[in-house]
Amino acid sequence: MLITELGVWSSPEARSLVEQHDPGGPIRLGRRHRGWRQTDLGSRIGCSASTVSRLEGSRRIADMRLLRAAASAVGLPSALLAAACGFVTGAAPTRTRVTADVPRDAEEDPMRRRTLLAAAGTAVPASLLLAVDDALADTPAPSGSTVPTDARLARARRLFEAGQHAVLLRELPGLLGDAHNAARSHSDLGHARLSACYTLATQALVKIGRYDRARITADRATTYASLSGSPLAAAAAARELAVVLRHQDQTATAQRLVLRAASDVEATGLTTEAQAAAYTQLLCTTSYTAARAGDRGQALDMISEARNAARRLPASPPADRLFRISPPAVDLYAVGVHWALGDAGAALEVGRGLRAELFPTAERKSRMHTDLARAWWQWGKPEQTAQELLAALRVSPGEVRDRPAIRDIVTALGSRHPRASGVRDLTRAVAARPGTSD
Repeated sequence: MLITELGVWSSPEARSLVEQHDPGGPIRLGRRHRGWRQTDLGSRIGCSASTVSRLEGSRRIADMRLLRAAASAVGLPSALLAAACGFVTGAAPTRTRVTADVPRDAEEDPMRRRTLLAAAGTAVPASLLLAVDDALADTPAPSGSTVPTDARLARARRLFEAGQHAVLLRELPGLLGDAHNAARSHSDLGHARLSACYTLATQALVKIGRYDRARITADRATTYASLSGSPLAAAAAARELAVVLRHQDQTATAQRLVLRAASDVEATGLTTEAQAAAYTQLLCTTSYTAARAGDRGQALDMISEARNAARRLPASPPADRLFRISPPAVDLYAVGVHWALGDAGAALEVGRGLRAELFPTAERKSRMHTDLARAWWQWGKPEQTAQELLAALRVSPGEVRDRPAIRDIVTALGSRHPRASGVRDLTRAVAARPGTSD
């Protein structure tokens, strides 16, 4: 159980209420600690005393905005509110300790932790993973950087889009520390920014195959998105959590999560391009998740619906958009959907019209090549597979070197088809990993 060290919130009563997932209980505790009547709290958050009574007495979350307002009024830390709501197993506003699901001696032995990380099958240096692991176990202090957090988050996104995963992971602990520090204001914007940082962390960890830690960051992204009240932040966090669940073979849960997120975004009326982009992205994720589960009908229906939803989107989405989806990006998803359904021919047919210049980032350009490579590999064409992977390597080396599934294909090419055109060059290029730089 995670606790805060601030006064009443570290008391046994507070801990018990949080552990029981009773969100109204801490509100009542905080109100009484301040010597307020229910009428006093109601006047501060704009509701009647009877509404406060229902809020404090119910374990169901009927009105998240009102609950957040009450928590802010009584000084309940947002992370403890999230834990009481059941969004996470626990949290703290400043320093957090997460116990890993490993034997106690392994948890407490730094050398053993380093060994476990080094053996995790990732191309990213173990020292960087250890730093991220520590940042998730014990919230890092602010970095002291004078660069605004929004600018640092934008840089981190550019690193991800460039496939510079090692550099991103190196900067991630400081970014999370600064975002946590900024979120102490309990503002919606601060929570949305913190959620975005954890969402990006999830994307990076999924990319390199660290699904255990990605589950932690996805949970936290979901928590802070809920506290922010932003439907788009919630959609982004839900999507990343669904991706992690899919990788952990929980496809049914992943599908329910992303469908609910899509429904929530659709309820906004899709009056803006940003909302339409979020909806389109969630439909693509739903389609791919269904395909991975073998549900051909839903997979094809959802990718068709995504194409319809993408018609109003620009071919080149703005760089600052949370969901940078476009009509060509939907077609790229269709390549993956057909591959996941075992239909390499259909995947390559859809991919025939795709060109790298249709995508705004190195990550998407390279992803086009790796998705086509998977289709060629599925069809039993080693030379075409190698050529696509070489193209991906030229655009963004990290998309080939850091992704376990793609490295597995490179390894299989080298062992099964060492004389096929391009295979020797590919295996040498992947093996000769250069040092990372900014």
